[in-house]
Amino acid sequence: MSVTRPKGSARARHRIILGSALGGLVLAGGLVGCGNGQSAGSSPSVGTPRTPNVSSFSGTPPSALASSASSAISSARASASAAASSASARASEFEASVDAETQRRSAAAEKELKNVKGRGNALSEVAMTGIPRSQTGGVLAVLVTITNKTDSTASYAVQVDFKDASGKVVETRYVGAEHLEPGKKDQPIAFSHQPQEAKLTPVLAKAQRY
Repeated sequence: MSVTRPKGSARARHRIILGSALGGLVLAGGLVGCGNGQSAGSSPSVGTPRTPNVSSFSGTPPSALASSASSAISSARASASAAASSASARASEFEASVDAETQRRSAAAEKELKNVKGRGNALSEVAMTGIPRSQTGGVLAVLVTITNKTDSTASYAVQVDFKDASGKVVETRYVGAEHLEPGKKDQPIAFSHQPQEAKLTPVLAKAQRY
Protein backbone atom coordinates (compact mmCIF):
# COMPACT_ATOMS: atom_id res chain seq x y z
CA MET A 1 0.00 0.00 0.00
CA SER A 2 1.50 3.37 -0.96
CA VAL A 3 1.41 6.34 1.30
CA THR A 4 0.94 9.72 -0.27
CA ARG A 5 2.70 12.58 1.61
CA PRO A 6 1.25 16.01 1.53
CA LYS A 7 2.85 18.27 -1.05
CA GLY A 8 3.03 21.05 1.48
CA SER A 9 5.55 19.17 3.62
CA ALA A 10 8.02 18.65 0.69
CA ARG A 11 7.90 22.31 -0.22
CA ALA A 12 8.64 23.28 3.39
CA ARG A 13 11.69 21.02 3.52
CA HIS A 14 12.95 22.49 0.24
CA ARG A 15 12.68 25.99 1.66
CA ILE A 16 14.64 24.97 4.77
CA ILE A 17 17.48 23.40 2.70
CA LEU A 18 17.71 26.40 0.39
CA GLY A 19 17.70 28.82 3.33
CA SER A 20 20.47 26.87 5.05
CA ALA A 21 22.62 26.97 1.92
CA LEU A 22 22.13 30.70 1.49
CA GLY A 23 22.87 31.28 5.15
CA GLY A 24 26.13 29.36 4.82
CA LEU A 25 27.21 31.51 1.89
CA VAL A 26 26.41 34.71 3.75
CA LEU A 27 28.34 33.50 6.81
CA ALA A 28 31.36 32.54 4.70
CA GLY A 29 31.36 35.95 3.03
CA GLY A 30 31.27 37.66 6.43
CA LEU A 31 34.23 35.61 7.66
CA VAL A 32 36.26 36.47 4.58
CA GLY A 33 35.48 40.18 5.06
CA CYS A 34 36.52 40.04 8.72
CA GLY A 35 39.73 38.20 7.82
CA ASN A 36 40.77 41.01 5.46
CA GLY A 37 39.99 43.70 8.00
CA GLN A 38 37.54 45.31 5.58
CA SER A 39 33.82 45.89 5.63
CA ALA A 40 31.59 43.91 3.36
CA GLY A 41 31.34 45.32 -0.12
CA SER A 42 34.71 47.19 -0.08
CA SER A 43 37.55 46.26 -2.39
CA PRO A 44 40.96 45.34 -0.89
CA SER A 45 43.76 47.97 -1.22
CA VAL A 46 47.49 47.45 -1.72
CA GLY A 47 49.88 49.26 0.78
CA THR A 48 52.13 51.95 -0.75
CA PRO A 49 55.81 52.13 0.52
CA ARG A 50 56.61 55.43 2.27
CA THR A 51 59.90 57.39 2.16
CA PRO A 52 61.36 57.73 5.69
CA ASN A 53 61.28 61.22 7.19
CA VAL A 54 64.97 62.23 7.25
CA SER A 55 64.21 65.18 9.51
CA SER A 56 63.92 62.71 12.38
CA PHE A 57 67.47 61.42 11.82
CA SER A 58 70.39 62.70 13.98
CA GLY A 59 74.15 62.73 13.47
CA THR A 60 76.34 63.44 10.43
CA PRO A 61 76.80 61.03 7.51
CA PRO A 62 80.35 59.56 7.26
CA SER A 63 80.96 61.28 3.91
CA ALA A 64 80.10 64.66 5.42
CA LEU A 65 82.45 64.04 8.37
CA ALA A 66 85.32 63.19 6.03
CA SER A 67 84.67 66.31 3.97
CA SER A 68 84.58 68.45 7.11
CA ALA A 69 87.87 67.00 8.39
CA SER A 70 89.55 67.57 5.02
CA SER A 71 88.32 71.16 4.99
CA ALA A 72 89.66 71.75 8.50
CA ILE A 73 93.09 70.38 7.57
CA SER A 74 93.27 72.53 4.44
CA SER A 75 92.26 75.57 6.46
CA ALA A 76 94.94 74.88 9.08
CA ARG A 77 97.63 74.50 6.41
CA ALA A 78 96.55 77.71 4.72
CA SER A 79 96.64 79.56 8.06
CA ALA A 80 100.15 78.27 8.85
CA SER A 81 101.39 79.29 5.40
CA ALA A 82 99.82 82.73 5.73
CA ALA A 83 101.37 83.20 9.18
CA ALA A 84 104.85 82.34 7.89
CA SER A 85 104.63 84.61 4.86
CA SER A 86 103.18 87.50 6.84
CA ALA A 87 106.08 87.44 9.33
CA SER A 88 108.46 88.81 6.72
CA ALA A 89 105.86 91.37 5.65
CA ARG A 90 105.44 92.61 9.23
CA ALA A 91 109.21 92.85 9.60
CA SER A 92 109.44 94.89 6.43
CA GLU A 93 106.66 97.20 7.60
CA PHE A 94 108.38 97.66 10.95
CA GLU A 95 111.71 98.31 9.24
CA ALA A 96 110.12 100.87 6.94
CA SER A 97 108.55 102.60 9.92
CA VAL A 98 112.00 103.18 11.44
CA ASP A 99 113.03 105.36 8.47
CA ALA A 100 115.04 105.18 5.29
CA GLU A 101 118.10 106.74 6.95
CA THR A 102 118.40 103.77 9.30
CA GLN A 103 118.38 101.40 6.31
CA ARG A 104 121.13 103.42 4.69
CA ARG A 105 123.20 103.20 7.86
CA SER A 106 122.62 99.46 7.97
CA ALA A 107 124.04 99.07 4.47
CA ALA A 108 127.01 101.26 5.39
CA ALA A 109 127.69 99.20 8.54
CA GLU A 110 127.61 95.93 6.60
CA LYS A 111 130.10 97.32 4.10
CA GLU A 112 132.43 98.54 6.86
CA LEU A 113 132.45 95.22 8.73
CA LYS A 114 133.46 93.20 5.68
CA ASN A 115 137.06 94.24 6.22
CA VAL A 116 137.06 93.75 10.01
CA LYS A 117 138.87 90.73 11.42
CA GLY A 118 137.78 89.34 14.75
CA ARG A 119 134.93 90.96 16.67
CA GLY A 120 136.02 94.57 16.25
CA ASN A 121 137.35 97.32 18.52
CA ALA A 122 134.13 98.65 20.06
CA LEU A 123 132.37 95.77 21.84
CA SER A 124 132.54 97.62 25.14
CA GLU A 125 130.66 100.58 23.64
CA VAL A 126 127.66 98.58 22.48
CA ALA A 127 124.77 97.05 24.47
CA MET A 128 121.54 95.31 23.41
CA THR A 129 118.04 95.25 24.91
CA GLY A 130 115.07 93.19 23.70
CA ILE A 131 111.96 95.00 22.48
CA PRO A 132 108.55 93.51 23.47
CA ARG A 133 106.87 91.80 20.51
CA SER A 134 103.69 93.66 21.39
CA GLN A 135 105.41 96.83 20.18
CA THR A 136 106.82 95.35 16.98
CA GLY A 137 103.81 93.47 15.58
CA GLY A 138 105.27 90.15 16.76
CA VAL A 139 108.68 90.68 15.14
CA LEU A 140 111.80 89.71 17.12
CA ALA A 141 113.78 92.94 17.56
CA VAL A 142 116.51 94.34 19.77
CA LEU A 143 117.44 97.90 20.64
CA VAL A 144 121.17 98.41 20.08
CA THR A 145 122.63 101.17 22.26
CA ILE A 146 125.87 102.60 20.90
CA THR A 147 127.75 104.98 23.21
CA ASN A 148 130.84 106.89 22.12
CA LYS A 149 133.19 106.52 25.06
CA THR A 150 136.11 108.18 23.34
CA ASP A 151 137.19 111.84 23.21
CA SER A 152 136.62 112.16 19.48
CA THR A 153 133.63 112.00 17.13
CA ALA A 154 133.34 108.52 15.65
CA SER A 155 131.12 106.26 13.56
CA TYR A 156 130.14 102.69 14.46
CA ALA A 157 129.20 99.52 12.63
CA VAL A 158 127.50 96.69 14.53
CA GLN A 159 126.67 93.12 13.48
CA VAL A 160 123.89 91.21 15.29
CA ASP A 161 123.51 87.47 14.70
CA PHE A 162 120.25 85.66 15.43
CA LYS A 163 121.02 82.10 16.57
CA ASP A 164 118.81 79.08 17.12
CA ALA A 165 118.93 76.75 20.15
CA SER A 166 121.88 74.81 18.68
CA GLY A 167 123.93 78.00 18.30
CA LYS A 168 123.62 78.11 14.52
CA VAL A 169 123.40 81.56 12.96
CA VAL A 170 120.02 81.74 11.21
CA GLU A 171 120.12 85.41 10.27
CA THR A 172 122.49 88.39 10.44
CA ARG A 173 121.47 92.04 10.69
CA TYR A 174 123.56 95.24 10.64
CA VAL A 175 123.06 98.59 12.34
CA GLY A 176 125.25 101.65 12.76
CA ALA A 177 125.73 105.19 14.01
CA GLU A 178 127.55 107.94 12.17
CA HIS A 179 129.43 110.97 13.44
CA LEU A 180 128.59 110.31 17.06
CA GLU A 181 130.05 112.94 19.36
CA PRO A 182 131.99 112.01 22.52
CA GLY A 183 129.71 110.89 25.34
CA LYS A 184 126.67 110.73 23.03
CA LYS A 185 124.72 107.62 22.17
CA ASP A 186 122.53 106.33 19.37
CA GLN A 187 119.95 103.53 19.52
CA PRO A 188 119.28 101.79 16.19
CA ILE A 189 117.09 98.68 16.03
CA ALA A 190 118.10 95.25 14.72
CA PHE A 191 115.22 92.96 13.90
CA SER A 192 114.74 89.48 12.46
CA HIS A 193 112.73 88.60 9.37
CA GLN A 194 112.19 85.03 10.56
CA PRO A 195 108.71 83.64 11.47
CA GLN A 196 107.46 84.32 14.98
CA GLU A 197 107.59 80.60 15.80
CA ALA A 198 111.37 80.55 15.38
CA LYS A 199 113.09 80.53 18.78
CA LEU A 200 116.09 82.77 18.15
CA THR A 201 118.55 84.58 20.39
CA PRO A 202 120.20 87.86 19.27
CA VAL A 203 123.96 87.92 19.82
CA LEU A 204 126.39 90.82 19.46
CA ALA A 205 128.82 89.43 16.88
CA LYS A 206 130.91 92.49 15.89
CA ALA A 207 131.23 96.17 16.79
CA GLN A 208 133.67 98.42 15.00
CA ARG A 209 134.46 102.06 15.60
CA TYR A 210 135.87 103.96 12.62
